[in-house]
Amino acid sequence: MTNARADEYILIRGRGRVSALGEQAFPSASDSPFSAHPNGLPVAALPPATEAAVAELRHAHPAYRQLDRTVLLALLAARQAAAAAGWRTTSTEAEPGKRDHLNPTHHSLLTTHRSLSVSIGSSRGATHHLEHYHEEFLRAGSVPAAASPLTTLGNVASWVAFDAGSTDGAILSHSSTCSSAFQALGNAVAWLRAGMAERYLAGGAEAPLTDFTLAQMQAIGIYSPFAASEWPCRPGAGRPSTFTLGEGAAVFALEKVAAATAAEVAAASDRPLFRLESVGFGFEAIGSKTGISADGQHFQTAIRQALQQAGREPAEVDALVLHSPGTPAGDAAELAAVRAVFGENQPQLLSNKWLVGHTLGASAALSLDFALQVLETQQWPVAPFLTYLATAPERPIRRILVNAAGFGGNAASALVSLV
Repeated sequence: MTNARADEYILIRGRGRVSALGEQAFPSASDSPFSAHPNGLPVAALPPATEAAVAELRHAHPAYRQLDRTVLLALLAARQAAAAAGWRTTSTEAEPGKRDHLNPTHHSLLTTHRSLSVSIGSSRGATHHLEHYHEEFLRAGSVPAAASPLTTLGNVASWVAFDAGSTDGAILSHSSTCSSAFQALGNAVAWLRAGMAERYLAGGAEAPLTDFTLAQMQAIGIYSPFAASEWPCRPGAGRPSTFTLGEGAAVFALEKVAAATAAEVAAASDRPLFRLESVGFGFEAIGSKTGISADGQHFQTAIRQALQQAGREPAEVDALVLHSPGTPAGDAAELAAVRAVFGENQPQLLSNKWLVGHTLGASAALSLDFALQVLETQQWPVAPFLTYLATAPERPIRRILVNAAGFGGNAASALVSLV
């Protein structure tokens, strides 16, 4: 990916999220947001209010009744992002820029006719539909004609584009397991910098809370032994492995503007304005496709590439949102990579997986949303277990790096800052 130009900014005009925390970016109480799946495993499922919004959206348009849950989560997050950016209006929106988190019933219209592109990442795509249609095939020996188009990965981005009213922009889907959302984000940044797109909705979505997917995570031997009420996902806590699956989505409204314009917008705004400075990638060849090198070579490459693209030194990073899946080997390798890049002056280490679980292809996007919330509020919740995660800011937080990694030795890092 090309380096960022000093006279051009990629702005995050708006963002939307769907997670186990509902409308809250941080938990509003000390109770665990995790719940027990019907099979007994702890999961980070959507709360009732968000679940109602998903059901309402499914019936808001005749075509949406056939969509997979992953697609619907992406639609909810994308609507929030576009509305926050001022790219669409709703009949319930009383003032410009007001964020309508969970009301899907009022179909929105684009406020301008400028081209809109979409890139969405998802590790598994239409998980629920794919498993359902396969079960039907085993039972009856046939599937409906809609099974193929409704279960492709491209199905996610294409419906987001349809709902957003995009008619001539790029529509791309990405899958690189748990770094999928940053693959989508990096693609959006490249297109914007190259002048191949004017505006972008980019992010990730995942709805993997099915018996089959949970069984796969158990088979790897990484699932948390803790109950839902005991904060089962514990990044940075060491043994045992505390991987806990979650569902959700986060989408960002991106636009390239002149640096001077960004400064003017920031000065006139009553809310913080965020800049996406870079997205870096790293890859390594490893013997096990579910493994990771002890010193996190792919993390090191991704972090260094993100810094190099942005023209930043390691000391300019104030905080780092770790990928931190809660697995001892994964957490240790990432920490080793951070030490290799930053030395003794490492940034403050954060994670949101203890709040929303590991959402696979959506995890990087939700981590980025968490980073933006930290930039906006200059605070974060404290994990209720022993961990090396930071408890409070040591200095003003102006720039945050966000890590993500997936099976097969791939990693990605995004650098964001306040304008």
